[in-house]
Amino acid sequence: MSKIRTSFVCKSAAQLEEGCTLSVRMEATGMWKTADILSIKTEGGKRQYYVHFLQFDKRLDDWVVEEDLNLSSVRFPSNRQRQTTKCSTEKRELADENLPVANETMTRSKQSKLQQKSVNEIKAIKNVQWIELGKHRIKPWYFSPYPQVMCAQPCIYLCEWCLKYVMNATCLARHLVKCNLRHPPGEEIYRKDTISFFEIDGRRSRTYAQNLCLLSKLFLDEKTLCYDTDPFLFYIMTVFDSRGFHIVGYFSKEKTSDENNLACVLTLPPYQRLGYGRLLIELSYELSKCERKTGSPEKPLSDLGLLSYRSYWSQAILDVLIKQKYTDSENEITISINEISEKTSINPDDVTSTLRDLKMIVYYKSQHVLCVKSDVVKNHLKDKSKPQVRIDASCLHWVPKEWNSSIKH
Repeated sequence: MSKIRTSFVCKSAAQLEEGCTLSVRMEATGMWKTADILSIKTEGGKRQYYVHFLQFDKRLDDWVVEEDLNLSSVRFPSNRQRQTTKCSTEKRELADENLPVANETMTRSKQSKLQQKSVNEIKAIKNVQWIELGKHRIKPWYFSPYPQVMCAQPCIYLCEWCLKYVMNATCLARHLVKCNLRHPPGEEIYRKDTISFFEIDGRRSRTYAQNLCLLSKLFLDEKTLCYDTDPFLFYIMTVFDSRGFHIVGYFSKEKTSDENNLACVLTLPPYQRLGYGRLLIELSYELSKCERKTGSPEKPLSDLGLLSYRSYWSQAILDVLIKQKYTDSENEITISINEISEKTSINPDDVTSTLRDLKMIVYYKSQHVLCVKSDVVKNHLKDKSKPQVRIDASCLHWVPKEWNSSIKH
């Protein structure tokens, strides 16, 4: 059922309340778009409004001021919606006051239960204004349960080596004097040129893994934050310079999962659109090849994650088909979905969905056949001719480990 909104003339921004819908100016583009007011606060004697732009991803949600609001377009919520909004606000304020923070005295199971309960009660409102990581100052996209005292600061400062978070630049400078890390605290399993990957055990490097999860939650809306990192491995991608190994992104995977070769993947915003996301995905499949398994990412994927996977799957599958074309003695390619899956380590369902997305599976003479279209191949070869960062399997030094199936999930 669509929301019923009441139309009144709004004479002043002071009349606005949570649940109102109106036209709001987007900071990124300057364009006016329809948005809902999710929260209102007063800071420095000036009211601010947290808005969600309808039909846009939540990463664009933001705090705006009165000058960004078109008061002539206001639609007020119904009385029922007002009551629902009031209850949600009270729950959010209560959760904010009692938000659990990871510490050594609280058991991991209790942390997980309390964390999940609090996050479920809180509206999806960004609580961190900025973070500073190394030379980058980054504006977060989503909520992450950093301690409330940290979120009250204009910027949270993170050590780019151990990911410890502190309140200001002075605290960070003091920490850096004592921090002896210059790379993630794990085993380096891949290095080529300036790119390295480190494998982190979520049990052995628990604090680092928890800090990494807090950081990634700022940029992944669908991520379920769990303080029990013991069942997971984290593969940290870095770029090297004279100062050390700087984190670019990471992916995680469960130690004992037979189906999924990736649980979560993130390229940090300063390094996006440089081909690093594809590199992270490619390494996850190289590990699957070492394990002699097929793999698939955990679903659902984010919108950006799905785009990255579709691109990788398409290129990997087309590489196999083009190679097979020149291998077969006849003009026709004879290869099955399972054979493609074995050659790429891509799960058969993902192979099929990708071929359908490329419109390369057709129904012909009472059966489904693979149709390799010349324009698709042409575009693929054109893309491959462009400079790309790729995983060099000869630079990967990794041996699969046997994990005890009794590891707690």
